[in-house]
Amino acid sequence: MRYLPLDASEREAMLARIGVPDIEALFADIPADKRIQGLLDMPLAKSEMAVERAMMTIARRSLAAGSAPFFLGAGAYRRHIPATVDHLIQRSEFLTSYTPYQPEIAQGTLQVLFEFQTQVAALTGMEVANASMYDGSTACGEAMLMAHRLTRRNKAVISGGLHPQYADVCATLAHMAGDTIVRLPPDLKASEDIAPAIDDETSCVIVQAPDFFGNPRDLAPAAAAAHARGALLIAVFTDPVALGALRSPGEMDADIAVGEGQGLGNALNFGGPYLGLFATRAKNVRQMPGRLAGETVDAAGRRSFVLTLSTREQHIRREKATSNICTNSGLCALAFSIHLTLLGAAGLGRLAKVNHANAVRLAERLASIPAVEVVNPYFFNEFTLRTPRPAAELIEALAGRGVIGGLPVSRLLPGAGLDDCIVVASTETNTEDDREAYVQALADCLR
Repeated sequence: MRYLPLDASEREAMLARIGVPDIEALFADIPADKRIQGLLDMPLAKSEMAVERAMMTIARRSLAAGSAPFFLGAGAYRRHIPATVDHLIQRSEFLTSYTPYQPEIAQGTLQVLFEFQTQVAALTGMEVANASMYDGSTACGEAMLMAHRLTRRNKAVISGGLHPQYADVCATLAHMAGDTIVRLPPDLKASEDIAPAIDDETSCVIVQAPDFFGNPRDLAPAAAAAHARGALLIAVFTDPVALGALRSPGEMDADIAVGEGQGLGNALNFGGPYLGLFATRAKNVRQMPGRLAGETVDAAGRRSFVLTLSTREQHIRREKATSNICTNSGLCALAFSIHLTLLGAAGLGRLAKVNHANAVRLAERLASIPAVEVVNPYFFNEFTLRTPRPAAELIEALAGRGVIGGLPVSRLLPGAGLDDCIVVASTETNTEDDREAYVQALADCLR
């Protein structure tokens, strides 16, 4: 269907129908000082070729992830994705499939979701997983709301090591619902004591492992402290490959495990679409958001699949719905599942070891530069650097030398006193030449 713009009379008729005087009235909720007044400083019209040239000029100012040594992570990771993944997800029956609104006739889609759920449950050490969510941050927010429903409390304690954007999503949801958030200060070395922040009004404690700064964390003490007060522990991860090397959330007594699945099967994609993973204990399944595909047999005794659980507004539950998740990241979930199937348990373990080894080699090299400190004594494939110059300046200077050096913490935590910190990630895609280029470029920038 072609897009045909409206003329002035059609716009006036639409505004009259909804009872507003003009288009500006539709934006009345946005403060006036936050809105652009007048037109942007741009030409009113250009030819198609001229626009293409202008856009290409702008695009060339960016340093693409695949064109330079790349050490940026913090929740989005550059990984090698086998060609098989792309080949399979482009099959028409997968590429065009959507949410199974008439589920029992969509057996292939349901089986894909069932296998995906099985993998996520095994990966997280939990008993049940849903059929995916939008991304890791919204999965984290939904886990918080689920904990509120389960405990009938409305206060969440958030670790200082949780990814700032995940914490922001939780804070936004809490604000709109009138719930309470206790957000602990940023914790570079995972040394915080969460227990004193937990009280009898706390519904959940949200802790990330490995955390935003790269620290692996034993969640068992936080789980014990939460459970002692009748609260739940929500374990968060941003890189699923880390679960190939570290203990799973289930093994550390978490009640809900959520995270980002982009690190398997899904490219960086300019920020999306991504893939939220969500798993929990079987006893909590009735309050789990999203969908759950299950296995059964048909009238002839053949293996078949059903949509076992889908408690949301689609089924007229309205205010009783467990969430407003209207769909799942189905194609992204399939890509994740294919990549993990190709790896298998042994392959995931080897991939995790390569990531860790690459990060260790890089950290050792960077720590040899005068005045540069690797903050973390232990890490998986991500660590935090403290530098003698503002990190944001250094990252720009490194980009000018053809190296994408990581994330300046000040970008996500402005005003936190961490302007000299960089979160650096090293995956299996980094070579010895990449590491050498980073070390040389950083040393040059600090001279």
